Amino acid sequence: MNYIHYYQSPLGEIILTSDGKSLTGLSYDFPEMLLPYFIEKPLPIFTETDRWLDIYFSGKKPDFTPKLSLKVTGFRRMVWDILLTIPFGQTITYGEIASRIAKQRGIPRMSAQAVGGAVGHNPIALIIPCHRVVGANGSLTGYAGGIDKKEQLLRLEQVDMSRLFIPKRGTKR
Repeated sequence: MNYIHYYQSPLGEIILTSDGKSLTGLSYDFPEMLLPYFIEKPLPIFTETDRWLDIYFSGKKPDFTPKLSLKVTGFRRMVWDILLTIPFGQTITYGEIASRIAKQRGIPRMSAQAVGGAVGHNPIALIIPCHRVVGANGSLTGYAGGIDKKEQLLRLEQVDMSRLFIPKRGTKR
């Protein structure tokens, strides 16, 4: 079974999905055509995730991670595992992630664009903190929830925004 739950955040509604035991999704929008395949039901994983979100939106770093279930390729798993290590209130570039993966794989280099593709397919926003990934030049680029939300999340975490900027075009707003 697939389950769905709605959380009201300062940034608007957040949709949580679960397989009944683990969190399988956290997003700002959900394809309406998939709704018939999900049942709205209170579950312990939703209660735990709500608590995580309450702590996070109070401006604090949660000291736990809800149980996550990710059905994913090896490469995406590598990228998302790195995302999970980005400290609250800090950022990393796509290129830095690519360098880490290249080193892990024992290869000379890895494409930052490939990393961007994996980051962009993150099904569990916020908890897997893809909003903390920025362009090498400081551009707040590539956030499925929209650049305005990415900026708000980074400000909530008190990230030093002095070297970061919103690109004039070419990214989702």
